[in-house]
Amino acid sequence: MRTTAGTLRGKARPGGGAEFLGVPYGQPPVGPLRWREPVPAKPWSAVRNANAFGAPCAQPELGDWNRHDAENGREDCLYLNVITPTWPVKKPLPVMFFIHGGANEGGSGTGDLYNSGTLVDHGVVLVTINYRLGIFGFFAHPDLSSESSHHASGNYGLMDQILALHWVRANIARFGGDPQNVTVFGQSAGAIDTGLLMTSPIGAPLFQKAIAESGSAFTVPLATLADAEAKGQELAQDLEALDQEDPIVFLRQVPAPQLLATIQSLDTKLRPRIGPIVDGWVVSRLPASVFAAAQESPIPLLFGTTTREFGDSESPDQLHVLIKQATGGLAPRVLDAYGLANGDTVTDDPKYGTIADQWAADVAFRCPAVVQAEWHTAAHHAVYQYELDHPIPGQENAIHSSDLSYVFGFYPKIGNLAGAYTDVDFKLADLIETYFTNFAKTGDPNATGLPQWPQFGIAQAYIQFMPDGSVAPAAKMRSTQCSVYRDFLNEQLH
Repeated sequence: MRTTAGTLRGKARPGGGAEFLGVPYGQPPVGPLRWREPVPAKPWSAVRNANAFGAPCAQPELGDWNRHDAENGREDCLYLNVITPTWPVKKPLPVMFFIHGGANEGGSGTGDLYNSGTLVDHGVVLVTINYRLGIFGFFAHPDLSSESSHHASGNYGLMDQILALHWVRANIARFGGDPQNVTVFGQSAGAIDTGLLMTSPIGAPLFQKAIAESGSAFTVPLATLADAEAKGQELAQDLEALDQEDPIVFLRQVPAPQLLATIQSLDTKLRPRIGPIVDGWVVSRLPASVFAAAQESPIPLLFGTTTREFGDSESPDQLHVLIKQATGGLAPRVLDAYGLANGDTVTDDPKYGTIADQWAADVAFRCPAVVQAEWHTAAHHAVYQYELDHPIPGQENAIHSSDLSYVFGFYPKIGNLAGAYTDVDFKLADLIETYFTNFAKTGDPNATGLPQWPQFGIAQAYIQFMPDGSVAPAAKMRSTQCSVYRDFLNEQLH
């Protein structure tokens, strides 16, 4: 298969179709290219074998979930994978471009979960990618901003995603994909990044639909460039670079494992979080202000959350203090919304868990996504919402990442997504894959024979994938809590 950089030799996909794995879309961002805008891959002359995944991006070990990626990570990691349902593809198919999760600090687009399931069998071409993470993907520093033609630094991981989208636009037709029908979808940090790309002047024009699983553009507050540069200078001091004549030249020479080890050795309370920022170039301003002004990408959006996401463990008394510290003048309304205002006895919710569980999931996942959907709907764009209440077999609740097996149609036998999956799970996965790929095809998940999925709309309607695998309608998810969150967000914008 010929691409703009050279010819690839893929391999047959078990069950039909083809796989092109480990395709370089950018030059290795190493040495002088560390902390620079990614550069398209250099052309090659001989036929390149594309039958094995490229290396994950360099990352620290954050737990069992990313141990394999951390052990095999390298800076030379700008690779993508293309999976097709048939070969050759007879007519252009919609493209689904996946951005993996992992807090923008870990994970990769490699492996069976994302690439070996049944999603593509529903008539799409799948693209999965690696992008720079953590210190390598989001480090800002005034010297880096000075050397940039855009006068910005940080957000290199987002730039990688955008370069990969450019690769798709230039090449995917040769793989049977339609470059004018691209759906960006992501989970967790990938969903956050999907929302950020919807607000990006340079990213938004490159795709036509978006799916956000357990994350939104508002999930994590974004620092300004100036604040991120200041944090970068502090980090450079910890990395013993400030006494160098040119700290960036010095830091570009520090081996990747040493950089990661030094950062991980810092006190966790003092260690700066390194992630997307408002850099004035990739992310031109606060994403909430873009959505509130109806200036985001005018495309259909499908989004959802799981029942429990990440829980928390604060006692009601501890949560009372935390809420007062975090919400200022809105604290009385927030406390009332969670039954904490008048010293009442607090009871667990049978669906959403303890008050701490509810607060954690509402603030980080449900309410940011709902408010983003409200504003996108107000701008007259189609929006569809879901909630996954069906747990992985053997687990008590649907938690963060539970949706991945059902979206990709792959059922791990080890790890946090492993379970004794049954016909109920396989049928639910087929239904979810059908909805998602219908949306990728037309911007509407519905089709004849499927349970009706209403638009979010003024009624804020959504569907629930129930514990027994059925589908049930609902509306106004966590409306009391999310209305206060909306007001809090508006306060931050004015």
